[in-house]
Amino acid sequence: MNVSLLKSIGKRLLQEIPDLKNMRKSVVGIGAAGDKTYHIDKVAEDIILSHLQESGEPLTVVSEETGVKEFNGGGKRVLIDPVDGSRNAVAGIPFFCTSIAVVGGDTMGDIELGYVINLTNGDEFWAEKHGGAFMNDAQITTQKDDIHYVTAYEAQNPSRDIPLIMPLLALSRKTRCLGATALDLSYLACGAVSIFITPAPSRSFDFAAGLLIVQEAGGVVTDMRGSSVEPIKVSLKKSASLLAAGNRLLHEDALQSLQSTA
Repeated sequence: MNVSLLKSIGKRLLQEIPDLKNMRKSVVGIGAAGDKTYHIDKVAEDIILSHLQESGEPLTVVSEETGVKEFNGGGKRVLIDPVDGSRNAVAGIPFFCTSIAVVGGDTMGDIELGYVINLTNGDEFWAEKHGGAFMNDAQITTQKDDIHYVTAYEAQNPSRDIPLIMPLLALSRKTRCLGATALDLSYLACGAVSIFITPAPSRSFDFAAGLLIVQEAGGVVTDMRGSSVEPIKVSLKKSASLLAAGNRLLHEDALQSLQSTA
């Protein structure tokens, strides 16, 4: 598995997804992770699975919609979120993406390759372990100073989640709730976002690709208590909160601000 295959998937997605505007809101079922599967989710997943199967490689796919599926006898895990930000997509909000990660073992620390494509403007983010992170083929790095310019967050249950992270939000010059975790992490990796936090547990395919992209760009990703997310087992289950920062100083500052709500 290499980034060229993932880029070919991204190219096909960009060709077909924009033509679904009138069908995005149709619900076609319930995915393996328990969320509604919209028509756009199904089309995106079918495109991804067809390319992976045609590659001839032995792979075990873990997808938000289909669940676990083996190709050519099974092999390295491929974590897929066909459309991260589905609610944005069906509402017509132009901030959603596809996220794909290749994992050589059983845990998040075994991620070897991560790929995220913004399905609204074509921005591609990718990283290989120990090989750096890239946006549209230019190498990227995270923010280097310790100023909280922009804090992005996800609030699945605002009445519960926002009070937990309010001390951190108060430190920032600007805050944004954008609605697509993989893109939040990707834009943090290129320095556009200082901090990203989601207090509710995320599933491995939600953040796997973004995790590697941030790490390879020089950023830090833990759970909200500062514990490593790398030992987390790859699965469809919700596993951990997320706290990502452009650098160690920003991350330590964020952790300190959250101590009163921990």
